[in-house]
Amino acid sequence: MKTYFYIRVSSREQNTIRQEVKAKEHNIPVENVYIEKASGKNIIDRPVLSNMMAILKSGDKLIVDSISRFARNTKDLIELVDQLNNKGVIFVSLKEAIDTTTPTGMFMLTIFGAVAQLERDYLKDRQMEGIAIAVTEGKYKGRKPIEYPKLWDKYYKMMSEGNISGIDVMKILDLKKTTFYKLVKQYKESIQ
Repeated sequence: MKTYFYIRVSSREQNTIRQEVKAKEHNIPVENVYIEKASGKNIIDRPVLSNMMAILKSGDKLIVDSISRFARNTKDLIELVDQLNNKGVIFVSLKEAIDTTTPTGMFMLTIFGAVAQLERDYLKDRQMEGIAIAVTEGKYKGRKPIEYPKLWDKYYKMMSEGNISGIDVMKILDLKKTTFYKLVKQYKESIQ
């Protein structure tokens, strides 16, 4: 029986130190701490989570700092906890003081998951309302176009001639996948 700690932040730029301190406070060995820097929007695009879920065994315990670090919507939360329960893994969320070994813990987990999703939905609604107001007042004109990195023309030409792959261009220019494809689309539109 081992204890694991799952840490997640939404982007590469965000800091995991606060959650790492919590793992140390619970004496979790470094090899049992899983750190992921990815959006929590869905569980499919989180390879660290998938790898950790695959190694968990009956009797193990999984600790997270808060439910929002584990899942961002109720459906994903319940699906993940069901997987843990089917394996016989105990789930503990420190912030919400939830322990799934009890019926009350399972009930509270469902309630907190629904509240977290509601809060996220409200936040998105408020953000969209704010953007709409800013647009009507002329204060918001959308995101600025992404600037091309140095040597973009050279590598784009090599890629379009089949001399280098898109993946290699992403690595060479240190671009995220989404940024790379936005640049490709933007570039194609500009040369037409």
